[in-house]
Amino acid sequence: MARDGATTRRLKVENLARVEGEGALSVRIQDGVLKDVAFTIHEPPRFFEALLRGRMYTDAPDITARICGICPVAYLLGASQAMEAALGVPIDDDMRRLRRLVYCGEWIESHVLHVAMLHAPDFLGYPDAIQMAGDHPRIVETALRLKKLGNRILEVIGGRAVHPVNLVVGGVYRSPPRDEVLALRPELDWALEAARGLVAFTAGLTVPAVERDYLFVALHHPTDYAITEGTLVSSDGLDVPVSAFHDHFSEDHQKHSNALVGATRDGRTYHVGPLARYALNFDQFAPEVQDAARAAGLPRVVRNPFQSIVVRALETLQAVIDARALVEGYAPPAPPRPEIIPGPGIGHGCTEAPRGLCHHTYELDEDGRILHACIVPPTAQNQRSIGEDLREVVAAHMDEPDERLQWVCEQAIRNYDPCISCATHFLTLDVERL
Repeated sequence: MARDGATTRRLKVENLARVEGEGALSVRIQDGVLKDVAFTIHEPPRFFEALLRGRMYTDAPDITARICGICPVAYLLGASQAMEAALGVPIDDDMRRLRRLVYCGEWIESHVLHVAMLHAPDFLGYPDAIQMAGDHPRIVETALRLKKLGNRILEVIGGRAVHPVNLVVGGVYRSPPRDEVLALRPELDWALEAARGLVAFTAGLTVPAVERDYLFVALHHPTDYAITEGTLVSSDGLDVPVSAFHDHFSEDHQKHSNALVGATRDGRTYHVGPLARYALNFDQFAPEVQDAARAAGLPRVVRNPFQSIVVRALETLQAVIDARALVEGYAPPAPPRPEIIPGPGIGHGCTEAPRGLCHHTYELDEDGRILHACIVPPTAQNQRSIGEDLREVVAAHMDEPDERLQWVCEQAIRNYDPCISCATHFLTLDVERL
């Protein structure tokens, strides 16, 4: 450290692992005062929206599913819904229930992966889940079995666990026979108790004391905990159809980031994901999940981002409860999909990926070919919120050693993003002291 009348401490993170795309973090502290925190995502061009132009409407679900290997159903169903809206394709109740079942599988496998493998080690002081397993083998073993169940649901409904191939605009290629779906029930019976235990485990974790005044945005359904469909609602009173998304929210370039950054049309930061769903849809939780939330000591609205790990565990319990009921009442959709006549139109689709809202907009020509595509993933919508969280976290911990500051920044970012990566640590930290 050099001194020239002022002391400047710079933390430069060149690579963020376990985020969607490539990211970086830069922190500058001068004379004990936080001067700047910049969180960016340097996502390389992937060209999905451009790749879709000129393709038939039928191609969009399978192509967009490749955006994410952990949450492909979010893109499959969002794209399908948008095409169905554009072409006026009816979806019956049996198909709606089948779609919710396959989405429950995705929520189970994704949430459990994040809670037990990516996030819990941060709270317990382990560098990774492998080392955590030495002291907490039952937690890791239970999580692996739960994740396998989620993947199995994807296989039964979607044909395979990663990038399912059975889902199509209007329905499915093949309606799974009832006996194949009912075969999921015994493992779901086991999963109910396992998910209860996961909630209890996360409720016992010690979390940093942070409170944020978020503007929450999520889907809302009058009777179901919104996953596959609903209206867009917010904590400041918004309640509009998903087709009005772009009237209220925008994406813009910022000079420090190659990724689009979401905001409201009047420039405010908003927050999507578990905390938003919990705040706006608590009454749609099953009674058991509501009771579990109270037993975990959560307030009616959770504003501590580090408690998102508990909310994800609660959502896992809800997904297991829903999946059990859907399996028990399953009736194979017949026919598996309606006849579709291509034509011009504009359609919007939106679902709740485990990370948050995933919105699609497509414009089709008279032959059903895609003229325009716009896909807004949850990570882009939350990028500003992540940066603002980091500013508060760094301000609260900037007097601590670099290693501790790095650790808590890892936790703060991981509150949002359950994507897996090969990297052991979230941040590669380069410290420059002047």
